[in-house]
Amino acid sequence: MDSKKRSSVEAEGSKERGLVHVWQAGSCSLAPERLPGWGGKTVLQAALGVKHGVLLTEDGEVYSFGTLPWRSEPAEICPSNPILENALVGQYVVTVASGSFHNGAVTESGVVYMWGENSAGQCAVANQQYVPEPNPVSISDSETSSLLAVRILQLACGEEHTLALSISREIWAWGTGCQLGLITTTFPVTKPQKVEHLAGRVVLQVACGAFHSLALVQCLPSQDLKPVPERCNQCSQLLITMTDKEDHVIISDSHCCPLGVTLSESQVENQASTAISPSTETLDNQGEVFENTLVENDVPVATDATRGDAISSQQDIMGTTEISSARNTPSYPDTQAVNEYVQTLSDRSVRENSENGEKPMPSQPLVEEAVPNLHSPPTTSTSALNSLVVSCASAVGVRVAATYEAGALSLKKVMNFYSTAPCEPGTQAGSGSIGPEGLKDSREEQVKQESMQGKKSSSLVDIREEESEGGSRRLSLPGLLSQVSPRLLRKAARVKTRTVVLTPTYSGEADALLPSLRTEVWTWGKGKEGQLGHGDVLPRLQPLCVKCLDGKEVIYLEAGGYHSLALTAKSQVYSWGSNTFGQLGHCDFPTTVPRLAKVNSENGVWSVAAGQDYSLFLVDTEDFQPGLYYSGRQDPTEVDNLPENHSGTKTPVLLSCSKLGYISRVTAGKDSYLALVDKNVMGYIASLHELATTERRFYSKLSDIKSHILRPLLSLDNLGTASTVQLLQEVASRFSKLCYLIGQHGASLSSFLHGIKEARSLVILKHASLFLDSYTEYCTSITNFLVMGGFQLLAKPAMSTLKQNTSVGLNECPQLISAAEHGGGSRNIHTSQIDFLNKNQELLQDLSEVNDENTQLMEILNTLFFLPIRRLHNYAKVLLKLATCFEVTSPEYQKLQDSSSCYESLALHLGRKRKEAEYTLGFWKTFPGKMTDSLRKPERRLLCESSNRALSLQHAGRFSVNWFILFNDALVHAQFSTHHVFPLATLWAEPLSEEAGGVNGLKITTPEEQFTLISSTPQEKTKWLRAISQAVDQALRGTSDLPPYGSGSSIQRQEPPISRSAKYTFYKDPRLKDATYDGRWLSGKPHGRGVLKWPDGKMYSGMFRNGLEDGYGEYRIPNKALNKEDHYVGHWKEGKMCGQGVYSYASGEVFEGCFQDNMRHGHGLLRSGKLTSSSPSMFIGQWVMDKKAGYGVFDDITRGEKYMGMWQDDVCQGNGVVVTQFGLYYEGNFHLNKMMGNGVLLSEDDTIYEGEFSDDWTLNGKGTLTMPNGDYIEGYFSGEWGSGIKITGTYFKPSLYESDKDRPKVFRKLGNLAVSADEKWKAVFDECWRQLGCDNPGQGEVWKAWDNIAVALTTNRRQHRDSPETLSRSQTQTLESLEFIPQHVGAFSVEKYDDIKKYLIKACDTPLHPLGRLVETLVAVYRMTYVGVGANRRLLQEAVKEIKSYLKRIFQLVRFLFPELPEEGSTIPLSAPLPTERKSFCTGKSDSRSESPEPGYVVTSSGLLLPVLLPRLYPPLFMLYALDNDREEDIYWECVLRLNKQPDIALLGFLGVQRKFWPMTLSILGESKKVLPTTKDACFASAVECLQQISTTFTPSDKLKVIQQTFEEISQSVLASLQEDFLWSMDDLFPVFLYVVLRARIRNLGSEVHLIEDLMDPYLQHGEQGIMFTTLKACYYQIQREKLN
Repeated sequence: MDSKKRSSVEAEGSKERGLVHVWQAGSCSLAPERLPGWGGKTVLQAALGVKHGVLLTEDGEVYSFGTLPWRSEPAEICPSNPILENALVGQYVVTVASGSFHNGAVTESGVVYMWGENSAGQCAVANQQYVPEPNPVSISDSETSSLLAVRILQLACGEEHTLALSISREIWAWGTGCQLGLITTTFPVTKPQKVEHLAGRVVLQVACGAFHSLALVQCLPSQDLKPVPERCNQCSQLLITMTDKEDHVIISDSHCCPLGVTLSESQVENQASTAISPSTETLDNQGEVFENTLVENDVPVATDATRGDAISSQQDIMGTTEISSARNTPSYPDTQAVNEYVQTLSDRSVRENSENGEKPMPSQPLVEEAVPNLHSPPTTSTSALNSLVVSCASAVGVRVAATYEAGALSLKKVMNFYSTAPCEPGTQAGSGSIGPEGLKDSREEQVKQESMQGKKSSSLVDIREEESEGGSRRLSLPGLLSQVSPRLLRKAARVKTRTVVLTPTYSGEADALLPSLRTEVWTWGKGKEGQLGHGDVLPRLQPLCVKCLDGKEVIYLEAGGYHSLALTAKSQVYSWGSNTFGQLGHCDFPTTVPRLAKVNSENGVWSVAAGQDYSLFLVDTEDFQPGLYYSGRQDPTEVDNLPENHSGTKTPVLLSCSKLGYISRVTAGKDSYLALVDKNVMGYIASLHELATTERRFYSKLSDIKSHILRPLLSLDNLGTASTVQLLQEVASRFSKLCYLIGQHGASLSSFLHGIKEARSLVILKHASLFLDSYTEYCTSITNFLVMGGFQLLAKPAMSTLKQNTSVGLNECPQLISAAEHGGGSRNIHTSQIDFLNKNQELLQDLSEVNDENTQLMEILNTLFFLPIRRLHNYAKVLLKLATCFEVTSPEYQKLQDSSSCYESLALHLGRKRKEAEYTLGFWKTFPGKMTDSLRKPERRLLCESSNRALSLQHAGRFSVNWFILFNDALVHAQFSTHHVFPLATLWAEPLSEEAGGVNGLKITTPEEQFTLISSTPQEKTKWLRAISQAVDQALRGTSDLPPYGSGSSIQRQEPPISRSAKYTFYKDPRLKDATYDGRWLSGKPHGRGVLKWPDGKMYSGMFRNGLEDGYGEYRIPNKALNKEDHYVGHWKEGKMCGQGVYSYASGEVFEGCFQDNMRHGHGLLRSGKLTSSSPSMFIGQWVMDKKAGYGVFDDITRGEKYMGMWQDDVCQGNGVVVTQFGLYYEGNFHLNKMMGNGVLLSEDDTIYEGEFSDDWTLNGKGTLTMPNGDYIEGYFSGEWGSGIKITGTYFKPSLYESDKDRPKVFRKLGNLAVSADEKWKAVFDECWRQLGCDNPGQGEVWKAWDNIAVALTTNRRQHRDSPETLSRSQTQTLESLEFIPQHVGAFSVEKYDDIKKYLIKACDTPLHPLGRLVETLVAVYRMTYVGVGANRRLLQEAVKEIKSYLKRIFQLVRFLFPELPEEGSTIPLSAPLPTERKSFCTGKSDSRSESPEPGYVVTSSGLLLPVLLPRLYPPLFMLYALDNDREEDIYWECVLRLNKQPDIALLGFLGVQRKFWPMTLSILGESKKVLPTTKDACFASAVECLQQISTTFTPSDKLKVIQQTFEEISQSVLASLQEDFLWSMDDLFPVFLYVVLRARIRNLGSEVHLIEDLMDPYLQHGEQGIMFTTLKACYYQIQREKLN
């Protein structure tokens, strides 16, 4: 063999990883061999069956060796060398598995291949004995998508079944037997099926024994735990029953559902299902299972003599049972026998079931294992259910017997705790037990140790979580309480339960990246040997949770033939099942529940393998080279070769394998086992093992500290002030989190060593921030605890009585703790801590690795709690070692090097933090007490202080004491009895220049103070300045002053920024007292964006400048009386509202407009009340100093009146117009809101009164009243209009001949007493001029105006950038184009005129431009004026005048901005010659334009501005025209309708159109048709259509173009029919045009005509367009007079 081995090593050459070594099982003395015929590929994973094995190499190939009966080639059945599985070549395999006689492989893409024995369908092929080649298995989920294949992560194979774990963490099974966990009775299952029982849970790993299955499942998050149902969902019986008798109560949860168990042949004879005792339970006596619910009314419980009346071994809800400590409990065929047996047991005072300790008890304050017969006290685990039972006991009295065992604390035990003296060890409710046959003392001791060990390693997750989890999984409390009598509940409410808070110990982030430790073990299949771990030997058809492994942090499962192993994060192994050869690694009984294997007391186990009848354990050793332990079958030596003479190991045996190298993985089969070994090249492998081993040991250390020190400390009653307890809890919480992370990391390193071992995939490299953050968080909490004197508080009482307590042994510790926790005895705060900490001083010294006996307790605690920080140095050291194994240029080297320095720098940084904390603590000890209380905070650290008189205040009094203390968050100025704290975030420090008196001065600026500090020497000055600057910089960066990850050290800025963000509360400033400001600062003043809040609820949010509100902001003032708030949004200047804004008053009024000095000033709109409220009204106009003054429009919606006129001091004063909804119109004088003085009053029917008024609508004085028919009365009038008027005067009836001339006179007078158009809206135009930088219209610099426009556009754009949805895309583009100013050089031309026109159109399109804002405001005021009540026909002339006034005033602005623009009416010469002259219509002369002195383009305000303005004002204006021309348009329309009834020929004839112009044929859709007498609407159709467009245009010039177009269309039609050139005369043209106008049927033609007449450019009147317009007008009047014969 040696020669073979040597040659293979040589052949292998430099390959030093994944070497395969094989041992024969059953002999510990034989040395391992190399696998015969194996070349030298690196093996990543191996799997062994009964007589064969498979190897997976690092390039993803699979080789088989051993006996392979399924191969088709005879030569391959027993190959001499491992043979390659060709079917898998090209598929990159990532994991393999072997059952007894079959194999599986999973490829990179998640596809499963199976081959080998298939008699039970274990290869997922139907009706085939063998599967010779790897064959793909299709797995698809019908629930989601049957087409998509399920991807698989991991496989496990048993003897007749296979399990696969999918990427979605669900189990799929195929093969034969109950170990599949499927709900089926038809076997074999050859199509993979999902194990529904675990669907929805996250399964982490699966393992298969010969005929049983194990799954590692992640715990549900505590909130997801479903309450257990009240009834069994299979047999519908109550899971928990409670019987309330007169003098006792029975609570029982021993329901065992018969449907959850398959019965084997041997058990059928024992089936007896009977009800026993008053609690209605199902009792199953099957095999070794024995359970009862017994009530003995006459046995008192409260004495010790009868402590063993009942053996509690009920089954747990889901069918878990615990076996009583008697190993061979007989099975009884009938109830009577059961009762007899129980009677004998109680007579012999049998102790309670010792296995209680193995239940998953919520963690408790635990002490050293050395304590004999101690049952840990129930304080922390007293769940609600326990307290209920206790209260039941105390309520019902002495005669109670209750069998209750769900929360791992039976009532009896609770009663014993309360009834026996805690210091009598003999009667202590211990775990020693005497079975019916009696057990040896050593056995008892062993059980005791075991039980303690079990509890000791119980879970470290949050106690609250654990309690709720335990409670809700085992018992649904509401279900229980629903059957409890009310008096019991009242009692139960009084029982005090204490919970210790140990905050959640895992973080979601870490759980996603690292293996979870919050796991459960579920098992199912055949349980004949107890391999399921449920405490019985029954089979399970479906997965069932092994309760006693809850909280044990199991990370890996391994199943042997008939036994199971579970490896925990704490490097312990729990084993259960067959122990014939000692394969469980312990000799404890029963073996049907998990117990700790005793492999090596010193070192932990990090990997396990389970064979047919033996187990292998890989153990950490001192030199980090894994040791391999064997436990199980020992083959007989050659001498006694009798087969039945097989024996087993008593304890696991260490195999000599140190020479092989570093074992990374072991695999076990039936007769042989195999190890994969790495050689330690360049120390790389050794360094990896060192990292893993030390991490696992570190986790055990942390766990011990947590369970032995932290948890008991937290459970002590009074630890001092609430804040200290809170800090300690914070420490504990961060400690738990760190501890959990280390546990996860240890587990991940173990699996890392099984794999390829690439340095770059190490978690501490890839997710370094996870570790750095956890360590930093922990360090922060522990230094905070240190600063607040936490360690003295824990150690101080202990020191005072240390001497007298030194003699007390460790044994008494538990009782003291339990007494302290129960509040038993009159111990105060100090004693509980002394008891705890002093008794455990050895333990503390041991854990904190302090060797000196004389070290003080406080020092030990200090060392202990800072212990975790040391680990960072180790990380750095190992990473550096790993780095040296790579080339310096390689990326791995760089990464490892960087990470190493990262951990090292964090370690140094945290060391500095600790020193800072200790320095601060020293300072607090010397600082005067009164100030300490107010200044001492957990996060506060001392940086420097001036007790050495190195710093003094300038201009301080002679006897004043000024002490300056710099903390990391504030500068404190302390005097005799007072001190002031200046937060650093709002502190600015600068050195005084040398010229200023040559003093070593520092100028300190804070928001409300400024003072100068004088230092004694320049060095002191530099020191303080640097210290303050760094502290301020730190405070501004926030608490994360860590060295940035990846770089060696943090780079300090020399000076903190002058401009910064900070929060500050004012204490002095009268305006801002107690207000809090949060935002930007500049040199001690709020500057930039910020929020200011006053204590009374006022709040300003917006821009600041030099400490005052300035810019755009929002302000809210609560109005307590109305329970609403005033709200202003708009512009501010120097702390006051100034500029545009919207103010919403609490009363419901809203003002939009200009402000100045917090007052309404300028143009504004005030809305009062809603339409439904008492006085809804609206005012729009000018304001001066918060009052209405100047021109304004007031709409009184309630009275239906609108006033348009002058105001002064909030009242109507001066000229004005009032219109009402009833058609009354008044214009005249107003005085103090009343019509007083001269005025004109018109009613709807044209009755007019001109004269004097004394009050609203009240005539009083001289006047003239004119009737609609022209009659009038002159004289004295008095009385209110509409309610009878007294008249003294003369009645005139003018001659009919005069009346025609006289009547319109009055109408012409209208408007004389109204406000002139140019006086209106002055404030709006003034505001626009002001925005352009001119105080008065037209006075100012043009360049300045353009600058102001640019500024306005930019600031408005910036404001809207915060809310981009307010600007459309087109608006954004408009804004961009407006930023270019049109430049003009040289003579002014039409092109330049067009440029200006385009610019204006864009500018008026956006309200962000001053001109656009002006136009928008004008449109708003115009509509406000002439809509609603204002739509009164009398206002038409005012409306037209107002538009003309707008044009004039805007034109003035435009000419100011574009000085080169000629004045109104001047002509721009045309740059290009006129087009060839065309003939005029009416005369033979050429175009009328040539009559003007020189051809060109006339500049007019209307031509330039009407296209922008009129479309926006058109609706209200046209409405007024329509109202004014109402009557004549009705007459016109009637004629149009009448005449249009006629066909074309008849109408043409009627209108007198010359026959030659009549069209004879018409071209309709390309074909010509004759005009028949009946033809209608066909002649001159194109002209008619053209004229109809007049209604769709807005400006007069556009309307005139339409008319001109119509004339041209008429000419075209006539030319086509005449076929010759001709000239129109007006006599010929008029009838034809009249025909077109009639046929066009324009409804409001009169309004159109009048609008054009009023607003057309005067220079057009005598041109061609003017003549055409006159023709149209003539047609309009002609139609009204047309009489049809």
